[in-house]
Amino acid sequence: MARISARIGSISPSATLAVDSKAKALKAAGRPVIGFGAGEPDFSTPDYIVEAAVEAARTPKFHRYSPTTGQPDLVAAIKEKTRRDSGIEVGDGQVLVTNGGKQAVYNTFQTLLDPGDEVLVPAPFWTTYPESIRLTGGVPVDVFAGPEQGYKVTVEQLEAARTPRTKVLLFVSPSNPTGAVYTPEETAAIGAWAVEHDLWVVTDEIYEHLTYDEAVFTSIAAATPALWAQAPGQEKVVILNGVAKTYAMTGWRVGWMVGPKDVIKAASNLQSHSTGNVSNVSQMAAAAAVSGPLTAVDQMKEAFDRRRKLMVELLNSVPGFECPTPKGAFYAYPDVRGALGKTYHGVTPTTSAELADFILERAEVAVVPGEAFGPSGFLRLSYALGDDDLVQGVTRIRDLLS
Repeated sequence: MARISARIGSISPSATLAVDSKAKALKAAGRPVIGFGAGEPDFSTPDYIVEAAVEAARTPKFHRYSPTTGQPDLVAAIKEKTRRDSGIEVGDGQVLVTNGGKQAVYNTFQTLLDPGDEVLVPAPFWTTYPESIRLTGGVPVDVFAGPEQGYKVTVEQLEAARTPRTKVLLFVSPSNPTGAVYTPEETAAIGAWAVEHDLWVVTDEIYEHLTYDEAVFTSIAAATPALWAQAPGQEKVVILNGVAKTYAMTGWRVGWMVGPKDVIKAASNLQSHSTGNVSNVSQMAAAAAVSGPLTAVDQMKEAFDRRRKLMVELLNSVPGFECPTPKGAFYAYPDVRGALGKTYHGVTPTTSAELADFILERAEVAVVPGEAFGPSGFLRLSYALGDDDLVQGVTRIRDLLS
């Protein structure tokens, strides 16, 4: 008998975390590695959020088990925040607080999918989505949109990929890894198509506050009222979100699901047998974040915007790189196919994975290859790091490949 189950043995490790771990290990060994791998703001969590956690840690009632669905104060704050930012009204029993955004993704697909059900996954995609789908026995169906269309899929592409087994459309805007942001009109058209074909929509809105230039965040739940504003119990959208990116709280591990009561109830049952409640201290910190001002968020966004422009300019100076300007999140996703198949210092990378390894070993810069997010030929670089490291890191890449 196999020591590891086939189900778990088939899972690939998170490529982004693997790159980040390798970079940190090399740095610990004394090498001056600059990491563009992890999608993690370099800012500290705002003070008022930390103070809320300290106060919660001193309060005995937070030393005990609490409801699996979440602390009432946080649940109430999520309802109000969803009304404000996503434009929909959330009722009782429609929120589940999770251990980070990843558990929200996992819970949702475990709750919605049976073996053989298909999920349309616009690519490039965040590396965790397809693995979470496969763990249910579901089938991720990639729908690729390249830089020539702004990394945004069309209704026509989705329709061409739809089959009788299609149950769910995954919709992510702003996007990790590309930074693409769908317009309100594009969002509404895709939502209307999903309604027409009676599909579920799972939408990840964790980068909602990080948009730039003329781009605006539009929740597909609000853009397509029929997805949410149906008779109670007939809603067909699940919204995923969390505090990690907006408030520089990646290590606090607080996310959530907003959805129909039956879905939230089923997901809560699942979570009650896996992790139970999220850390109460983290929940109270998240409540302070979600219900507080966006002043600190706006300050971080200004820095991200500055770095975004600088990174695109620098990447486009690298031979063989073509980098569209991202409109959201904090990632650049250059097309590096023009740099493949060429020989550099005796090495000829033919895939973006080989190019990423070469850059790490020779330039001591960690980037994530496109294979983690879909087809080869691309790299993802996070600009959620200091300005000096950003300039030095991309300059090293340019010098190596020039």
